[in-house]
Amino acid sequence: MRVLLAGGGSAGHTSPLLATADALRRLDPGVRVTCLGTREGLEARLVPEAGLPLEYVPRVPLPRRPSPELLRTPTRLRAARAAALEVVDRVRPDVVVGFGGYVSVPAYLAARKRGVPIVVHEGNAMPGIANRLGARMTSHVATSFPGTELPHAVCIGLPIRRLISTLDRGALRGEALTTFGLRDDLPTLLVTGGSQGAARINAAVSGAAPDLAAAGVQVLHIVGPAHELAVEPGEVPYVVLNYVDRMDLAYAAADAVLCRSGSNTVTEVSGVGLPAVYVPLPIGNGEQALNARPVVDAGGGLLVSDAALTPEWVAATLPGLLTDPARLAAMGAAATGVIPLDADEKLARIVLDAAGGRS
Repeated sequence: MRVLLAGGGSAGHTSPLLATADALRRLDPGVRVTCLGTREGLEARLVPEAGLPLEYVPRVPLPRRPSPELLRTPTRLRAARAAALEVVDRVRPDVVVGFGGYVSVPAYLAARKRGVPIVVHEGNAMPGIANRLGARMTSHVATSFPGTELPHAVCIGLPIRRLISTLDRGALRGEALTTFGLRDDLPTLLVTGGSQGAARINAAVSGAAPDLAAAGVQVLHIVGPAHELAVEPGEVPYVVLNYVDRMDLAYAAADAVLCRSGSNTVTEVSGVGLPAVYVPLPIGNGEQALNARPVVDAGGGLLVSDAALTPEWVAATLPGLLTDPARLAAMGAAATGVIPLDADEKLARIVLDAAGGRS
């Protein structure tokens, strides 16, 4: 059986693609997985690192508003569709799976042209343009969050890495604290702005560093590969890193996390039972706030707007939270189970079922 997985441009599309590829190979060791992506996105590095073949199509942004870029879209899309058709004709997949974003539209169009079954997975609570189109071409549609409005949709959750979905935070805590140079007698606030970091989050938390230290709250701050941050060292650790490739250890070291609310982050953080302060990215269609809403409504997190996140807000809110073990425990318990962690195998079974008639 041959499967073509299309997705990329961001971690939100690439991470579930990789998790699904792993699940497919666990369920059917004979499956041949090929990925479709762009040369500019994260997939250009992450897919080959995972040992998977990667085919390329041109990057085609899909503007949401009238602009000169919108006028160029039809020409670019025709070129991307032609590139995707060449890949489909050469790889001859039994099914094409799209995760949204730049890559999925040409993949969906090529699959429809060749009569290949399509499976759509939508990562965000509010679907994007690509998957709104793809969902009209198939009855195999899966979503990460309940209430996502797509035809034929079934909510299964977001496929995430087994390293995270099977994480035992307590068992790894000692190793995690040692790895990051943190103390075992203080609560830990994990701070991350996603794969690229977030200047607003970095400034707000670092600006409140003296208040956090005074309350005995240590910080593990992942600022992003392009960001720099200097915090005066003291007895209470404030560890600044540009990137962490072992997020399982970062989660194990943490008692709470302040983060964006991309679908991957919300699924991982809530799934491992971490209380969270979600700061939705203030651009797009508001999908990040919607992603966090089920966890916040269940009592597993707080929601603060990007504009409201200031050093003063951090200083007034987070020391009290991090030094209240009972509240942290209640929030962690509430977060656990809101979003299922077995979506990788659920989606893999949908893919195998959709491909079954063409194997």
